[in-house]
Amino acid sequence: MSQLQHFKHLKSLNQRFLGLLLSIALLLPMSPAWAVASISPEPATLAVPAVSELGLTANDISSEKVSQFVQAYLQVVELIDQRENELQSAETESETLQLQQEIQTEAFSLITQAGLTQPEYWQLLGLANSDMEFRERILAQLEEATSS
Repeated sequence: MSQLQHFKHLKSLNQRFLGLLLSIALLLPMSPAWAVASISPEPATLAVPAVSELGLTANDISSEKVSQFVQAYLQVVELIDQRENELQSAETESETLQLQQEIQTEAFSLITQAGLTQPEYWQLLGLANSDMEFRERILAQLEEATSS
């Protein structure tokens, strides 16, 4: 793969990652309010708490936690992809809410199975939105996990 192709692939992966972050946050109504902020064209402008508010920096996160986050993230994305049509074809608000609750429960279970607590997952998700260095670590592992 040429450097240009590699760059385009990373850019595409970054855009998909950020779009899916919003999808996950919107689908999981128990998420923190900052996680459902709208994404502007520039990822750094996403309304998330400052890294100092989270008490985390990219250097504080172990490789094991990054791997756990990537595993959980990919599983949650797959879950959402699998259930998206079902959710869109819900005929009543009650049915939609029930499906959202089922998906949320499954997603939280996947997060826990990956070795993270829900607060850890949301903190890492927020850090991935607010810290370019950490986002690059996540994207590198996402690329590695999806290319194998």
